[in-house]
Amino acid sequence: MCGIAGWIDWERDMTQEKTVLEVMTQKLSPRGPDASGLWFSPHASLGHRRLIVVDPQGGEQPMTRRYGEHTGTITYNGELYNTLELRRELESLGHFFTTRNSDTEVLLKAYQEWGANCLDRLNGIFAFAIWDEATQSLFMARDRLGVKPLFYTQKNSSFLFASELKALLAHPDILPELDEEGLTEIFIMGPARTPGHGIYRGINELKPGHYLVYNRRGIKVQRYWHPLSKAHEDDLEGTATKVYELLKDTVRRQLVSDVPVCTLLSGGLDSSALTAFAAEFYRENGADRLHTFSVDYRDNERYFQAGTFQPDADSQWVDRVAGFLGTEHHKVVIDTPQLVEALIMAVKARDLPGMADVDSSLLLFCREIKKEATVALSGEAADEIFGGYPWFHNPEILNRETFPWVRSLAERLELLSPQLREILKPEEYLQSRYQETIAAVPTLPGENPLEKRRREMFYLNMIWFMTTLLDRKDRMSMACGLEVRVPFCDHRLVEYVWNIPWEIKTCHNREKGILRHALQNTLPGDVLYRKKSPYPKTHHPAYRAAVQKWLLEILDDPASPILPLIDAAAVRALVEKANNSTGQPWFGQLMTYPQFMAYLIQINTWLQDYGVKIF
Repeated sequence: MCGIAGWIDWERDMTQEKTVLEVMTQKLSPRGPDASGLWFSPHASLGHRRLIVVDPQGGEQPMTRRYGEHTGTITYNGELYNTLELRRELESLGHFFTTRNSDTEVLLKAYQEWGANCLDRLNGIFAFAIWDEATQSLFMARDRLGVKPLFYTQKNSSFLFASELKALLAHPDILPELDEEGLTEIFIMGPARTPGHGIYRGINELKPGHYLVYNRRGIKVQRYWHPLSKAHEDDLEGTATKVYELLKDTVRRQLVSDVPVCTLLSGGLDSSALTAFAAEFYRENGADRLHTFSVDYRDNERYFQAGTFQPDADSQWVDRVAGFLGTEHHKVVIDTPQLVEALIMAVKARDLPGMADVDSSLLLFCREIKKEATVALSGEAADEIFGGYPWFHNPEILNRETFPWVRSLAERLELLSPQLREILKPEEYLQSRYQETIAAVPTLPGENPLEKRRREMFYLNMIWFMTTLLDRKDRMSMACGLEVRVPFCDHRLVEYVWNIPWEIKTCHNREKGILRHALQNTLPGDVLYRKKSPYPKTHHPAYRAAVQKWLLEILDDPASPILPLIDAAAVRALVEKANNSTGQPWFGQLMTYPQFMAYLIQINTWLQDYGVKIF
């Protein structure tokens, strides 16, 4: 993958502003450690940092091509998995290519041929911007599910965009400011974000499945994709066959690379399926053994505690699958001091507080993988599209009219200062975000109330929870220069599964039953029907003790920027309570008391290190 940035300004000569764009682009160097490029015209400038994955010689960016009376220049972050098909079609229409197999050139020419309609033809993950010099117009787009990030802002006469917030904040006119809405996002919605919300005042995120046009008339944002609800016509066996074929084709497409590719293997259903298809492809093509990677924590086998959301540890299942598929497996083991130290690294990767040690462990994991590979396949999104989470199956949670992963809200609110609670009106904000999401669900006329509610739950998960995990995966992996591909986000698979009826999705009375049924000849039975277990967390008491100590130090320091925002006495009580219990999850499945304490640490660090000013 790569990092992109740009600055459009009608009142300045961009050719005289090279230093600012250079600094903005440099901030993205972890995303693109292999090469950099800048491009300037009188009112537009584009920057690019490159991670070389495909066509090392031919894919330099920003890339400029002329077509008819128009000259277009692109800066692009992503991968197209149907590059060859698009190239052949464009060649049949009279386009000529100068690169060997660069998807950047294909994407640019696809836009020059079809305009915004090119997006309907793309199979891949992407965020890109194209400047048309003739029309003095910028076109930006983001992939359907939001795998690749793209932020933008407008200040005075300037329009700015970048892959990450840090690049926008590097511009001298953009300050790290936070208003009431941003505070509510951090303390109530966090570590999720409202789609399109950039947290910092005046900064927006281009939503998944949207494009943006910017010219002298202003900004126009348009949605180009959302799942379409329609009747499902295949029976159980036909559905299983279709799911199998789509997933297999998707994995094979996503193995295309000029650099080493691996898979992330937890021993669960999703990662094991991807690994099985990848290993089969390697064997058929006479390639070396597929490399796989798993993550665990020092002494976790000693301290692991089974629970509702994490019924068993991954280690034995990783060994089982790696042995069955014959992969070259690598185990990454993280120690507690590393995990705690990396909490700050994770904030700098996100430019925001995030999922605490769930983030920091992933960052450390990706850093180790990068030593052996540049591209990895990962199993994100399977639970969101197939209905794997407990809240799809628990009637009480299913029918609770709120976000099911936002938990223990009353307890969280008690930790805020009374003044902040009064200003933010958190319950109202949470409910308004929920209702506006529900209002956008593409319903199917004639569905009974229960099926309608399940469709709402799938939409909530796709729009909110899935994008939170994809956001996490992008920032932590790209901070290490590792490209992670997510086959379950292939839009063809998502569109098909969206309309599979619940009784087929849960065939054999199991969560993700149709996926298990589709893979019955691909994986061993014990792996196939293993109970769902999420990304692992540490159970070591030393981690809890470390974050307790750190948080108390913050509370004891009168200069800590978080103090005016919290009820210090209530937070101290939480620290004390954590001595005897890890508590119930307050966000998602894994984030209990230790992770909430770490989240508060991350908030304080972020406020302090980024010099955030609160209005």
